[in-house]
Amino acid sequence: MHRLTRILSMVPWVIANPGATVQEVCDRFGYSRSTLIKDLDLVFVCGLPGYGPGDLMIAYVDEEEVVIDMADYFSHSLRLSASEALALVAAAETLIATEQAPPALQSAVDKLTTALGISADETLAIEIEGEPALVTMLRDAAADGRVIDLTYTSLNKGETTRRPVEPWSVFLTMGNWYLSGFCRSAGAERVFRVDRIRSAVPTEERFIPNPEPPPPVLRYTPSEDDVRATIRLEPRAAWVADYYPVDIVSTDPFVIRFSASDPSVAARLLVRLGKDAELLEGVETAAATASLRRRVLARYEVTISE
Repeated sequence: MHRLTRILSMVPWVIANPGATVQEVCDRFGYSRSTLIKDLDLVFVCGLPGYGPGDLMIAYVDEEEVVIDMADYFSHSLRLSASEALALVAAAETLIATEQAPPALQSAVDKLTTALGISADETLAIEIEGEPALVTMLRDAAADGRVIDLTYTSLNKGETTRRPVEPWSVFLTMGNWYLSGFCRSAGAERVFRVDRIRSAVPTEERFIPNPEPPPPVLRYTPSEDDVRATIRLEPRAAWVADYYPVDIVSTDPFVIRFSASDPSVAARLLVRLGKDAELLEGVETAAATASLRRRVLARYEVTISE
């Protein structure tokens, strides 16, 4: 808990103070250098659903500067409203009722209820909502092998499109319902958030369900509109293939094809990796990388002149 509190305090401060040095962060938050590096490694590539390259934060030390980027949702320290805190208590109490919660959770609930002014003799009534009606229909269509005519609004682009989908499974994670399946328009697997489905109509067309579909989890799936970059990695940078959804072009030398909706995502990675990565192909990524390097150099020049 102490480590989590320290990280949640450190991250917003670093974002609000670009150019902060390792020594400044260590002095302010009582870090040793090695502990700071471990905490930055922990939050690196954390983020929000759908966990694509553009959704995951970057955290590292560049020479003596602490860099945390792509983490605007952490730009301010977390402050729960009364309704958010009450919802958190309700969720925790529900888990405790299953008798599978760790003992520490009850202690946390006690502290939170005290802060909310809920006395020990008061009862919190919790009503569990049933599944949305659309979930049942989608699950039945997946079981029947029935193609769905889906109208969906993309979370990233805000575009509404109509597409035929072969539904595989419906699952609940991170408080939201999702449909995984084969999108015929994209010609690949897609994961759709149910609350962004505008309409879903089962058709008379059937498909043969995959007896072993991919696990129902959130994952980033490159689209046709994504920017591609071919990158050669030195052995020290081979970890990139484990953290990002890439295609491995060759292993000797180790070459990957990186996809993202924005070329700045690959640009940030290339700047971070320095001599451990070389861009082989990707005009848009090359331009974004050159622009980012100029901005970084300009910032250093301003710092030095001051």
